[in-house]
Formats: sequence, structure tokens, C-alpha cells
Amino acid sequence: MLVELHIRNFAIIDELHLRFSPGLNVVTGETGAGKSIIVDAVTLLLGGKADAEMVRAGAERAEIEGHFALPPAAQAPDTEEGATLASILAAEGLEGEGDAIILAREVRREGRTVGRINGRAVSLSLLSEVGHRLVDIHNQGDHLSLLRVREHVALLDRYAGLGDLRARVAAEVRMLRQLRRELAALRQDERERARRIDLLTYQVEEIGAARLTPGEETDLMAERTRLANAEQLLALAGEALQALEDETGEQPGATDRLGEAVHALSRLARIDGDRRGDLQTAETLADSLSDLVRALRLYREAVEYNPERLQEVEERLNLIYNLKRKYGDSIKDIIAYGEQAARELETVSHAGERIAELEQEEEKRLRAIGSLGAELSRARRAAGERLARAVEQELEDLRMAKARFGVDIAWQDDPDGAYVPEPAEAGERKGKGKEKAAPAPETPSLRRVAFDATGLDRVEFLVSANPGEPLRPLAKVASGGETSRLMLALKAVLSAADATPTLIFDEIDVGIGGRVGAVVGRKLWGLTRQATGPGHQVLCVTHLPQLAAYGDAHLKVEKRIIGERTATAVTALKDGDRLGELAAMLGAETETARRSVAEMLEEVSREKNQA
Repeated sequence: MLVELHIRNFAIIDELHLRFSPGLNVVTGETGAGKSIIVDAVTLLLGGKADAEMVRAGAERAEIEGHFALPPAAQAPDTEEGATLASILAAEGLEGEGDAIILAREVRREGRTVGRINGRAVSLSLLSEVGHRLVDIHNQGDHLSLLRVREHVALLDRYAGLGDLRARVAAEVRMLRQLRRELAALRQDERERARRIDLLTYQVEEIGAARLTPGEETDLMAERTRLANAEQLLALAGEALQALEDETGEQPGATDRLGEAVHALSRLARIDGDRRGDLQTAETLADSLSDLVRALRLYREAVEYNPERLQEVEERLNLIYNLKRKYGDSIKDIIAYGEQAARELETVSHAGERIAELEQEEEKRLRAIGSLGAELSRARRAAGERLARAVEQELEDLRMAKARFGVDIAWQDDPDGAYVPEPAEAGERKGKGKEKAAPAPETPSLRRVAFDATGLDRVEFLVSANPGEPLRPLAKVASGGETSRLMLALKAVLSAADATPTLIFDEIDVGIGGRVGAVVGRKLWGLTRQATGPGHQVLCVTHLPQLAAYGDAHLKVEKRIIGERTATAVTALKDGDRLGELAAMLGAETETARRSVAEMLEEVSREKNQA
């Protein structure tokens, strides 16, 4: 609910700090005092259109800030019907402290406007989305949820308690949409699919024919180096062997000289036993040198000058390079690409089989949606009739006994829609026509009906305010006192289904008299109380004392001259001050008028206590 409202430099308002109470808050005051300006400020706060003319003369900017307390429903987990306010705030990183949320709007003289939620600048669309979930304003503005046709189906479903059945329909629709996305991907142009098969086939065969193995490139590069330098490698190996073991016999090699050293150390050790370690060292070196000589001889024998093998290695490395250029940075990447291409080729090559499977599944889902949607539609039609009777009863209480209300539930044909047996039941019409369905044939055919996550129905509220006038869409009814009462009747019936915590009615008493004003006041106060849960907070701007008497809190708006400037002031009235204000609203601040007001307040108090 709206807890506090701060307004600075807005129109004729210098600065106002307003606190609102739960229940019914009434706002009264003389014409021109600024009552509707307060509502205009709230409209701007909720994302309404901004204008530099809204800034008070002499000020650089207008500022409006609202402190709200989130109701429990706004903090609950998301449902099939959509995200809750708390989850929207969390997704944007805009959570407040506890259940508090602060909206702010600033309009500068040069025309720039800034919106904030919990201190962070946000887009106007996000401010509006959050705002319309918190407050519903009944005036000529855009915040009246009942005038948004797309919300009528949700209101009807909540009124009828159809959340579970609607969730089942939404789940089927969600699965069908996923299935259709896969079908659309498979049902691509046959020529394009053929080209894709050719390309994938070539890629898979090219990679497969290469028979690549991980690490192969490193081995080949080492082999290429050896083959390209075979003559030099042979020469160097020969030089090493020559130094170790002279094969010509012209001079002793390192092996022979080391053998001589071993022989001398052996004799030395027999005389001086302390030199046995030196002998062991020399013997180890001799063994190692012999191993080195054998290894070099084997290496020299293995090295060959083979131009043909060098050419083969060069061609193999060139093949790997070309494959890396097309398919990846390494042999591992190339192999992975080939495996993925093979999987895709398998899928594309067998697309016809998969399409057939998906088409069968699509038909199954469409029939399930049609069956569940028809069941949901029947429940909605029954609920729509109950809703119409309830609203018309409310209108009768509001002295509109001749007014009629209806819920139009229509189906729209769609060649890709859900399957529903035809002919449909009475009232399940094509489009918005009023014709009744023909008698059912022995074997009913199937009708294709458009659908979405809410089901098959296109729901819209219709009204007729005057006898003889046809039912018309609620959104097209003319403004005025009749519209106000129509809205109030709907709010009274749908209050349990309407999740908007704060309702604002700006001069709902236009065109109605004192007798009806008392009924309106009783209805407004009734909106603050619900048997199924917490009621709404209601703010009402009114000129009728009979309506204002039902207020749980009373705010008086008046103009004051401060210096040479006109400013709006608001006072919270209590007891005697309230008595005087209601008497003044009756048009006579006499003792008789005050007694009449006192009697009226006592009667209202008794009604509230009985309720």
C-alpha cells in the first residue's frame, strides 16, 4: 500500500508530506485547492507522461517520491500467470529493505525526466510496470487495469478460481511451442537441406579419410627435421664415433685410452686399497662409453637419406595444415569438428523421420490443448454469467438498475490452432459473432481454434449503461458518473481477484447525488475488507459528505497564500475538525448541519461495526 507521498515543486504545490492509512482515505477540499493535482502527482510517479509545465514556477525541478509496503501476494513465488512484483525487483537488482519499496520521479525545467526505484535510476517502462502493479488510478489516465482488455481473462480466472486448470493449459502450450521450434528448424528449404547434406558429407569424409591421431603432427615435424638433415646427421655421428673409437687404427680413441686408464687403476688399487673407488668410477665410465658407442652405431645405421619419405611427410603435414585452417587449431579440434558434423549429418539425413515423429506429437498436443481449453472455456462461461449477475446487482445498488453487464468469450479460427470438436457448445462462437452452433452431427468434425498460454478464449468485459443500448466493450464506455459507478461495481465484485493493492478514485462522485453517494461510500469502504484476505487500500477524492463519512482517514486540501505565492496545504482531520469539514461540504456550517453530520457519522460507525 501507499504509506507516504512526498511532493515538491509540482504545479501549485510547494512541498507536501502526506501519510496514508490502511482502509479508506478520503480527500476533500474546495474546487481548485489541488486535490486532483495530488492524484496527478501519483500518476506521474507511476510512469505517467511528464511535462516541463508541471514544474512549479520559479523552481528548477519537480520531485515526487512514494513509499510503499509490498503486500504478501507481491512477495509470493512466480506463478504460471507471470512474475510477481518481488521477483521483478530481484531480477533487476532493485530489492528494498524488508517489504518496503520507494518510487521516485523527477521532472526538470528543461524537460528531462528521471525515474528511480529504491534509489536506482530505471527506465520509464520498468517504472510503469512496477507502478501499475502497486496502484490503480480511476480517472482519465492510463492506470485503470479494468480498461486493459488483455487483463480481463486473468481477472475472470482469479474470480472463478481457475488457476490450476489454466496452469495445465499453459504447460501444454509451453511444450507445444518448444516442439514447434524444433519442427521449424527441421522444416527448412529442401534445397538448402540438400546443400547442407552435401557439405556435411564432404567434411565428414575429408576428416575421416585423413585418419588423424592426436600427437601425430609433433612426431611428423620431428621426422621431417631428421630426413631433411640426414647427411649432416650421419657426418656428425661419424665424427663422434671417430673420437670415441678410431676405426682406422691410426691413433687410439677415447674408448681405448679409457681402457688403459682402467687397467692402470686396477693395478693401483691392488697396492693402495683406498683407490678402489676411483677404479669403480673408471669402470662405470668405460661401460657408459661402450653403451654410447653402441647407441651411436645404431643411430648411424638408422639414419638414411630418403627423399621419397621426406616428400610423404611434407604432404602429410600440408594435409594437416589445410584441415586445421578449415576445422580447428589442432588435430583434437579437427576430430571433434568431424564428430559434430557426423551427428548433424545423421540428424539432417533423417529429418523426414524426425519430422514425422514431431508432427504426430504436435497433433497429440493440439488435441490436449483443445480438450483442456474447452474445459477451461466452459468454466469461464459459467463464471462469466455469475460475474455478470453480481456486477448488475452492484449497479442496482448504485442506482443503475437498468444497466447490463456481460462477459464476451469468443474463439478465433486458426488453421494452425488447437483441435476442438465441432459444432461447439452454444456460445462458443467463431470470432465475436453471436450465432448459435448448429445441432451436432453424428460424427462431429474438428475445428481449429487459436490459442495461447491462457487457453482458447478471447475475453472482454461488456457493458450497457442505458436501456435499449447494446452491450459495448468496457474500454469504449463514455466517461462520467455512469462510468465511475460501473468501475466501482466491477471493483466491488472483482476486489478479491484484483491483486493491485492501492486503488485511487478521483472524484468518483461526479454526476451522482447524496443518496447514491452514501452507497458509493459504503462500496468503497467494502473494498478495504475481504473475507478471503487483506483488502485494498483505497484513496478517494470526493465532494460528497455522504461518501466522505465512510473514510477511515480524512485529508483536507486547501489553498493558502504564503507571501505572495499560492500553495497547497493538506491537513489530516480528526473528530471536531472533521465534523466541521463535512458540515461545510453540506453547504451550511450551522449547528443543525453539525448535528446532521454527527448523526451520519454515527450511522456509518454502526454499519462498520456490524460489518
